Parts: sequence; C-alpha cells; structure tokens
Amino acid sequence: MTDIPRLADLLAPDRVAVRVSVATREEAVDIAVGLLADCPSVVDPARLAADVEGREALMSTGVGEGLALPHARTSAVTSTVATLCTLAVPVDWDAHDGAPVDLVLLFAGPEAARATHVRLLAHLSRVLSAAKVRHRIAEAETPEALVAAVVEAEANV
Repeated sequence: MTDIPRLADLLAPDRVAVRVSVATREEAVDIAVGLLADCPSVVDPARLAADVEGREALMSTGVGEGLALPHARTSAVTSTVATLCTLAVPVDWDAHDGAPVDLVLLFAGPEAARATHVRLLAHLSRVLSAAKVRHRIAEAETPEALVAAVVEAEANV
C-alpha cells in the first residue's frame, strides 16, 4: 500500500469544504473541482471536470450510504489529487442503494496510473465504509476538523 497516496498527504483545509449548498451532482462536482483548481498538479481544471463527469456518465460513483467517490484518470493532472466536501443537503447521485449523497470525495490521477488509481479507490472505500467514520465527518464544522476526521479514520484502517 506504500504506492497509494495517503489522504493525509492529499487533503488540506484549503482543498475541502464543509456543508456546501448544491442542488445537483453536477454542481457538487464543479465545486469539488474548483477546490482543486489552484493545486499545482492540476493543469486543466475544465478537462478535469469533463473527465469526472464523463466517468460518472458511464456508471454512478454513488457507492451507497450517502457516499460518492467521483474519480477519473485524466491528462488534466500530473499526480494524484483529491478533495472532500460534505453537503448541506443530500443530493441524488444515482447510488445503487438509492440513498442521496452528502459526502463527496473526488479524486483524479494521471492516465497512466491505472493500478494506483484502482488501489486508491478500494482504499478510500475501506476508509470511509464505517458508519462512525462518516458520522464524525458529517459532524465536522470546519475544514480543519473535516481533514482531521478523515486522517484519523485512515490511520485506523
């Protein structure tokens, strides 16, 4: 697992948002991509948004229980990037369990990094699968508290 980027290294308070008000999945993706726009690894934010939406069109990334993991392998980034948003009001994400989403962890990696991308997706699912972890994340009132909750959850996996 050493070749998988850690959330502790990917997330920072300026790359997360708490209780964001959006009406649609597309708005949530746009806000998440906007949080990454100034990241040095993001060379084309518009391409990143288009590639994440393109991936979403293939199959919903709403994994259930209020969690979505939108992602893409894309030429828009030079290394793996991630952002996390909690939503003020859950939105429909076409999740397999039918539940609306209130926790969005968007990540993207370079096109050539297929194996790392798949392992990171599995890792994120494990980190965020526990109800108590999602509850602690939902209770976060500041970006700093949100990052701390995720970093602590990752350390316990």
